[in-house]
Amino acid sequence: MLKYVSYFAVGVFIGILAALFGLGGGFLIVPTLNFLGVEIHHAVGTSSAAVVFTSLSSALAYSRQGRIHYKVGLLLASTAVIGAYIGAWLTSFISASQLKVIFGLALIVVAVRIYRKKTAEPGEVKLEDVKVNYKLVPVGGFFAGIASGLLGVGGGIINVPFLTYLGLPIHYAVATSSFAIVFTATAGALKHYAMGNVETQWLVLLVPGLIIGAQLGARIAKRTRASSLKKAFAVVMGLLALRMILKGLGLPVP
Repeated sequence: MLKYVSYFAVGVFIGILAALFGLGGGFLIVPTLNFLGVEIHHAVGTSSAAVVFTSLSSALAYSRQGRIHYKVGLLLASTAVIGAYIGAWLTSFISASQLKVIFGLALIVVAVRIYRKKTAEPGEVKLEDVKVNYKLVPVGGFFAGIASGLLGVGGGIINVPFLTYLGLPIHYAVATSSFAIVFTATAGALKHYAMGNVETQWLVLLVPGLIIGAQLGARIAKRTRASSLKKAFAVVMGLLALRMILKGLGLPVP
């Protein structure tokens, strides 16, 4: 019984972080499942399926808060799905380890810029007043998808910085990223399920906690100042980038 309670608690913790930063949660689910004895390919596949529930729960919570820019989210997801398949295909031709180091270094630079960048509080800017260059959104989504499929990173680590660059305040960027990940995660999950990489018994253990945690994470984000959320996201992004670099160098990191 204690074992199942601990799995539920792990799901809640991952769900909170996933919703709080709009990351999906795969960056924590994969190493957690692998640590618990799930073979790495099955851990990735099961994580893809779990992220569907996490991002959907997050998106529903943010929808009630009115923080999702649906047009941007749909444009982002439309090309990210295609890019993810191309990225997965490119793994046969390009050394992922070298790219992880280069990409990780680039993300650290982006994290520093996000940390320093000023951002508006949700009450200061209405969502309908935010001006976005819609022509650039599909382009960014496409490359985010390629990076996701090629490097095995969640879409949020690229979506959120990209959306803030386009002018979305951090709260709206996190919410819109969560919405877009619903579609990209579903596409990935269906592919992994067809390949037999989804361990349904682990989904049953983790998903309830992930759903509840995502709701809690969205509520925490609502009460968090934009400046604090932006800085926290930058720190998490920097840690993920560091982990990516170490893995690319072949070091045994979780």
